[in-house]
Amino acid sequence: MERFYITTPIYYPNAEPHIGHAYTTIYADTLARYHRLKGDDTFFLTGTDEHGQKLQRAAEKRGIHPKELVDEMAEKYKYYWSLMDISYDRFIRTTDPDHEELVKEAVTRIYRKGLIYKASYAGHYCVDCEKFYSPGEYLEIDGKPYCPIHRKPLEWLEEETYYFKLSEFEDYLKKVLEDHVYPRSYAHEVLRKIEKEGLKDVSIARPKERVWWGIPLPFDPDYTIYVWFDALLNYLTGIKYREDPETFNKYWPVAHHVIGKDILWFHTAIWFSMLRALDIDPPRKVIVHAFLINRGLKIGKSAGNVVPIDYLVERYRGSDGIRYVLMRLFNPSKDVDYTQELFDSIYNSELADTYGNLVRRVGVLVKKKLGGRASSETIDAELEQAIHKAYEKYQESLDSYEVSPAIEAVMEMLRVANAYINREKPWEKNDPSRDLYSLLETVRAASIMLYPVTPRASTRLAEAFGYTIERLDDAQPVKGREYTVNEAPILFKKIV
Repeated sequence: MERFYITTPIYYPNAEPHIGHAYTTIYADTLARYHRLKGDDTFFLTGTDEHGQKLQRAAEKRGIHPKELVDEMAEKYKYYWSLMDISYDRFIRTTDPDHEELVKEAVTRIYRKGLIYKASYAGHYCVDCEKFYSPGEYLEIDGKPYCPIHRKPLEWLEEETYYFKLSEFEDYLKKVLEDHVYPRSYAHEVLRKIEKEGLKDVSIARPKERVWWGIPLPFDPDYTIYVWFDALLNYLTGIKYREDPETFNKYWPVAHHVIGKDILWFHTAIWFSMLRALDIDPPRKVIVHAFLINRGLKIGKSAGNVVPIDYLVERYRGSDGIRYVLMRLFNPSKDVDYTQELFDSIYNSELADTYGNLVRRVGVLVKKKLGGRASSETIDAELEQAIHKAYEKYQESLDSYEVSPAIEAVMEMLRVANAYINREKPWEKNDPSRDLYSLLETVRAASIMLYPVTPRASTRLAEAFGYTIERLDDAQPVKGREYTVNEAPILFKKIV
């Protein structure tokens, strides 16, 4: 049995999740569901990043303790992920006791290796990013430094801190990055930055008098551990690095991190170096995607262009519609523009028309012409070939982390089926058993292949047409199957 471990970034719970968080999380969920469908031993990790100055300040604004804030927000994340049918195996929180213990142990090990030292620091800092920006990295607006992501003024900080000797890992990173980042263009981006600037040691602690909401530094309790150094280690906690080496050794060699391009540096240069310092191999792959943008900016609370999940679920009458549209548009390399017109157009033309209308027509015809029961010892050759072609392209695409081409392969198969039903006109035949059976095989194959993207619709169709969705292999056409159609469902209602 193959194994597959997939993670999302853990999200800052200073506000409710929105379409941008959903974009990343649904993609990871689609890959997790696909690998389960293949029969792979799959573990899917997501969660919340609950320490740091940003959350400390958000709680102070509300007059509550940060733990009260993160407890409340973690439940909101879980609620919204249930709305979106996210099938995680663990929801990790960086305030979980097992994670805090792992972070202390990991930092202590790195310190004892002589890879952490104390020194002073001065620089421009973004609280929202929890990151220092060097000259050339930040924007200048009216002569003042601004965060390039949040478009907010940077703060100037000078303080004693502890550094991680990132500079020691330059040669190592140059060797491993290209094979462990997808698409490779992002690895090249990191390598160009290293070539241009070199690797500078990075601050991994904050004075407790300024940032008290964090994990105490084990060897100096006057400091808390930098939130990124804390957060990245969640990927080890999630598969029991400390307490169960067998589980860790089973899943870590097949670890896949899904991230947005804005956190590429942390998940490559810093994370790979941290892992090397702990004598752990890099993850199998860091899968990077471009932004979902709205009105020209990355979607986010700071930009004021958030699209709420509640709105999307209501507009598309559940999770499947928005899951489908986001995955249809998903692009690792290019930013994707959110427009309501585009989303509605894809939903109506592909889900409601190409897929949903075909399902409805076939179901009605089987009930009307065949009394709800269909079987045949032969399948139309054109449709059989279309199923095989779609199945091969679908697997090839998803095994390469490409979800949109996988969906397109299924849609092309369904277009062939729509042309077939219009041409053969089974409603005019006395015995259209072979035609309708061939069409049933096609929509069954579509429902299985689309299950990772539209799990509710696929399950509903399987129940209506009398079959189960258990394995991807079942998407292959089979002669002589028995269908009992008890309903001709309307899977997707058009948006008008």
